[in-house]
Amino acid sequence: MLTVTGLSKAFGGDALFQAISFQVNPGDRIGLVGPNGAGKSTLLEIIGGLEEADAGEVTRDRGATLGYLPQESAPASAETVLEMALSGAGRDALHASGTPEAEDLIDDPAREAEAKRILRGLGFQQTDFGREARELSGGWVMRAHLARLLVSEPDLLLLDEPTNHLDFDSVTWLTQYLQSSRSALLIISHDRTFLNRLVTRIIELERGTLTQYKGDYDAYLGQKTARREQLAAAYRNQEREVERLQTFVDRFRAKASKASQAQSKLKQIEKIRTLDAPEAQAAGIAFQFPQPRRSGAEVLRLNRAGFNYGDRVLFRDLTLEIPRGQRLALLGRNGTGKSTLLKLMAGSLPLSSGERKVGHNVELSYFSQQRMEMFHPDRIVLEEALDLSRSPAEAAARNVLGAFLFQGEDAFKPVSALSGGEKSRLALVKLLLDPPNFLLLDEPTTHLDIQSVEALVAALRQYDGTMVFVSHDLYLTQQLATSVLYLDGERVRFYPGGYEYFQDRLAAERADAESARGEPDPVELPVSRGARTSEKERRRQEAEARQERSRRRKALEEQLSRVEAEILELEDRQKSLIDRLQAADAGRAALELAQVTGTLKQLTAQWDELAEAIQEV
Repeated sequence: MLTVTGLSKAFGGDALFQAISFQVNPGDRIGLVGPNGAGKSTLLEIIGGLEEADAGEVTRDRGATLGYLPQESAPASAETVLEMALSGAGRDALHASGTPEAEDLIDDPAREAEAKRILRGLGFQQTDFGREARELSGGWVMRAHLARLLVSEPDLLLLDEPTNHLDFDSVTWLTQYLQSSRSALLIISHDRTFLNRLVTRIIELERGTLTQYKGDYDAYLGQKTARREQLAAAYRNQEREVERLQTFVDRFRAKASKASQAQSKLKQIEKIRTLDAPEAQAAGIAFQFPQPRRSGAEVLRLNRAGFNYGDRVLFRDLTLEIPRGQRLALLGRNGTGKSTLLKLMAGSLPLSSGERKVGHNVELSYFSQQRMEMFHPDRIVLEEALDLSRSPAEAAARNVLGAFLFQGEDAFKPVSALSGGEKSRLALVKLLLDPPNFLLLDEPTTHLDIQSVEALVAALRQYDGTMVFVSHDLYLTQQLATSVLYLDGERVRFYPGGYEYFQDRLAAERADAESARGEPDPVELPVSRGARTSEKERRRQEAEARQERSRRRKALEEQLSRVEAEILELEDRQKSLIDRLQAADAGRAALELAQVTGTLKQLTAQWDELAEAIQEV
């Protein structure tokens, strides 16, 4: 479908990549990974026709359509949200900067219904469909462009960090939609779990070269480690052979009788030395994580808390206790009040009603999306990182700074020259180097690449304090959450388990609600046009399976009750027979007792099997 051949690109004399080649076939699901600055976004722009390569070419099969979503900054015009979502169909190539062509598509009821379904899945409300796109914030404009690409369903989707502007529910919806999509995928993402759920091949751009791996992101990590070890072993073998030959040359070079042999060995060395020393594996966070002092058992309590913006009620009568050591994820759609609840917990917003109580010895720190620390502009990054009440060793600070993209000379940049994203990352570094015992984190993975997200997760897994966080990053949530608070309008639900438990319980609740309504919720069914029929059949089969499981469970429970009654009756008989062993008819009692004991053994085994079968239904 698409072939990249000998592609090269450089900026300012520095090569991003050189002579790279790969192919995308129909149905491929590819993750494009590599460190910041490796050229991933540039490669997508070249494939999408928005950037010129220095050498090489990109060819597409005749008639193959392509859609491209950039990471940031797509335009918006006077067209409505619905018109934008409908504006891409029938075009050969789709970009976020494309010209709208919605006029001929509004009259297509099926396509309009599909566009509305996708917009709802990405978090838009019915009232948003008629709004002009230029009224929206940048993040919502990007969602509208993403909807446009999904409605068009091109042969190949190029997606650069598509989850950046999505909330948790929308990320979940998009993941499910793309799993059922007919489009081939080439995706850049810092969310490891998102990649694991979607991709079957990884393309890595690193130090100007391209390497391909089969499988998802986790499989790629394992294969990369194995490949690095193989290359290191081959390099060691090469160097041992070179050393052996060089020893011969050094010993016999001056002897006339051995000179020709020495020259021959030198030529052998030139032919052997083809492997470069393998690059050392990037070090992770490897320092003794400073732990905060212990707080009281109850860290924070909200009693019948309420909050409203004017006439709009976000929370009413919310009672919540945060115990020491809990890692609570706040999940839900944008606009349900996750960040607001975090601010209420932090005390940076006052409650409209109710009470907020902070526990004994609690040291609280709130890391927000808009956080701008009061850094000293005349300092360098390293000096600012070391300016803490418990100042770490410089080596430890440099290690953590490097994990969050302040590598090499970047540690000596003046704070005054940092961008907003860099200041946010520096604030995160300081938080990890001297953590309080209660952390409130609002989207902490913003501005981080996939390696830095993993470094953050590794650090927070060592953290002994209490944590409440908002994040759309599935990997971080999966790795850290020990419980979930799900915000759904004014309704707030607590799930006393991690991410997987929450997902299972939420899916079961939604299935039950759908069954009770007798019709599906379009927001909860992210189905591409090509898969809609099979999705309907899948739902029917799942409903039948649930009914069959219910019938089977009921039959097993009835059978278990009968067996229990028999066991109780036989146990009474067994006791009576034991008493009779002392009487004159002991022989007859002993015979019957043996029979009863044998039957009891069989019934007990049957009871165990039935109880296990009920658990499996």
